Amino acid sequence: MLEHAYGYDDVAIVPGEFTINPELAETKFKIHELEFEMPVLASAMDAVVSPSFAVEFNKKGGLAVLNLEGVYTKYNDYEDVLNSIISSKPEDSTSIMQTVYNQEISEELVAKRVQEIKSNNVMCAVSVTPQNTKRLSPIAIEAGADIIVVQSTVTTPRHFSRSITGLNMTDLKKQIKVPLIVGNCVSYNVALEFMNTGVDGILVGVGPGAACTTREVTGLGVPQVTATLNCSKARDDYFNETGRYVSIITDGGIRTGGDFCKSFASGADAVMIGTPLAQTQEAPGKGFNWGMATADQSLPRGTRVSVGTRWSLDTLLNGPSSTSDGTQNFMGALKNCMGFVGAYSIRDMHKAQMIVAPSIKTEGKFFQLGQ
Repeated sequence: MLEHAYGYDDVAIVPGEFTINPELAETKFKIHELEFEMPVLASAMDAVVSPSFAVEFNKKGGLAVLNLEGVYTKYNDYEDVLNSIISSKPEDSTSIMQTVYNQEISEELVAKRVQEIKSNNVMCAVSVTPQNTKRLSPIAIEAGADIIVVQSTVTTPRHFSRSITGLNMTDLKKQIKVPLIVGNCVSYNVALEFMNTGVDGILVGVGPGAACTTREVTGLGVPQVTATLNCSKARDDYFNETGRYVSIITDGGIRTGGDFCKSFASGADAVMIGTPLAQTQEAPGKGFNWGMATADQSLPRGTRVSVGTRWSLDTLLNGPSSTSDGTQNFMGALKNCMGFVGAYSIRDMHKAQMIVAPSIKTEGKFFQLGQ
């Protein structure tokens, strides 16, 4: 039997029974014992996070995640490589990326990139796929990485194969001495099983990103509001049973401040964003973004998209906003929304009431829609 599932455009947040001034809203979040001023992670995409971008983003209070299997750890001089992707014709971009990303990962560069970030006295988070976790994580941790993110299109605690041994998250968590985030998943049962392995955070979302084509290629996906509700319910049940809190991070699909706020009302402790950051002046993609599965040698599940360079990182995150469409000042939007629902903290935002409201974006908007 088919179930209903909801995305950002299907729901609305109900105003609270009391309100607070936005400056009273506290937006900090934690991964294990590490605390961050801003509940935003920058996606581990080569067009979004370079070592220099990671430093700048982390100084602003967020957490940028560097992809340890991309151009930054395959090429010492990566600017020309990035430019070859950026300047390619649309019909050639995927094949060029398949060639570029077919290069071997340099363990020396893995350590070097982590050290470049850590030398600026900021946190360093790095992303690896399950098949490379055992090899690359120890190198990154020894170089100073503070958080390991194990990420693939779909990750589960149990993986069966004739040819490889699946990654045991319980064993991995015992071996590494830094917080561990895993993803991506969309269901209550998978999230709960991950929590029982000892992980510290879970990435939620399959296929919602602007540069991801997983939904088109494989048919997989659950809209982000429902996916976040599923996984946050697992977090709450797990916390009530064990007293250990595992952070839920909604990953992908966020376009506006409204989407941003709805993620937290759905139960997210933080969000991971890619394309909005790729649109900033500081992003290494120079107005382009591409999914990290675009370069898959047999079944690409991403694409290069032209997103434009629109404004600074500060404007996107903290304003001031010069547009009225919600594409700037995400943190301002969140604090105002928290004020409207009477939420003093992110956990208070989880208590906000949401309703199914398919007409929420069009009701009374005749003149806006016509312009």
